[in-house]
Amino acid sequence: MRRPARALLALLATLAATPALAVPCGGSFDAFISAMKAEAIAEGHPKAAVDRFFAGAAEDPGVLRRDRAQGFFQKDFLDFSRALISRERLDRGRVMAQKYASVFARAEARYGVPKGILLSFWAFETDFGAVQGDFNTRNALLTLAHDCRRPQIFQPQVLAALSLYEKGEFDPLHTTGAWAGEVGQVQMLPKDILERGVDGDGDGKVTLKTSAPDALMSAAHMLQMFGWQAHQPWMVEVRVPERMDWAKSGLDTQMPVSQWAAMGVRARDGALPAGGLEASLLLPQGRHGPAFLVFANYRVLFQWNKSFVYVTTAAYFATRMEGAPPYDAGHPDPGLSGPEMVALQRKLQARGYDVGAIDGVLGSGTRGAVQKAQERLGLPADGWPTKALLDRL
Repeated sequence: MRRPARALLALLATLAATPALAVPCGGSFDAFISAMKAEAIAEGHPKAAVDRFFAGAAEDPGVLRRDRAQGFFQKDFLDFSRALISRERLDRGRVMAQKYASVFARAEARYGVPKGILLSFWAFETDFGAVQGDFNTRNALLTLAHDCRRPQIFQPQVLAALSLYEKGEFDPLHTTGAWAGEVGQVQMLPKDILERGVDGDGDGKVTLKTSAPDALMSAAHMLQMFGWQAHQPWMVEVRVPERMDWAKSGLDTQMPVSQWAAMGVRARDGALPAGGLEASLLLPQGRHGPAFLVFANYRVLFQWNKSFVYVTTAAYFATRMEGAPPYDAGHPDPGLSGPEMVALQRKLQARGYDVGAIDGVLGSGTRGAVQKAQERLGLPADGWPTKALLDRL
């Protein structure tokens, strides 16, 4: 199953500090284009280049429809990971690892990012370059820059695309990508390409759509800039004891590996990492489902995508690409349906818990609220919402 374009809410909070809104959003699209052109010229872009870049620009209603309907991330970890990780994708990943072995070696030597992580994002974003999106990128960026949900994020992306155009690395008429404006085999926004793009094949240009070396080296550079630590783990599957203080699970608690080991946490395959490393115990579907220790590098992945289920699946797929066995799915308690999750979020919010948006998604905010409510009610505080919890509330 191929994943849709990366969820925008996940990526956008990773960008550098956002400047103040320069051009008013909403209103006439033609007037907005005129204002954007004036802003581009004021920032020093040549008028002739600006006129060429904006010529024929059009609003894309399909972009707004996709922006309003991102239900893919409502799946739980097991369903989501099974949808994204097929035997074909695993086999294809191994083929690509061998084909581009020298590129992966260079990326790890220069930026410290291992091949498993790069293969994971390459696979999930575009099926190793096969499905890069067919939205006109300039028009997608302009549509989102004009829309009043997040214009302060997308207006700089439009200007970054203009800069790429001036370098000969962006075609306003023919460059296509994801609905959210990401381009290329690892789906990067123009500002990231401009600031973090790497010429991996030595041809003097950064072309993420057609050059796998450019895409992989650029992704590694971006992850390093996000804080990736070389030669450090990101995720290890573990076994947990029948009974323990489940309130210590979740991303809010970090303890040395040695303390987790003292509580009975064991590596499922091989040995745990060094005892002094700080780790969190991640139970994506509660104490009866898969269990992982996750480390600082796992948290770095949220700079790429803010979705808990996406990041956890990507991190797990990366371990498979590095030789780990399939996870033990366990026997988790049944989760909640979308409407039930919305009802749970509303009940938690009414009781003063911060769940973030009421969207039916079991994100980090809702998980934390669930865990606190479970602890208050005397239930095992593993952060996994069940019908029993909903009924108790």
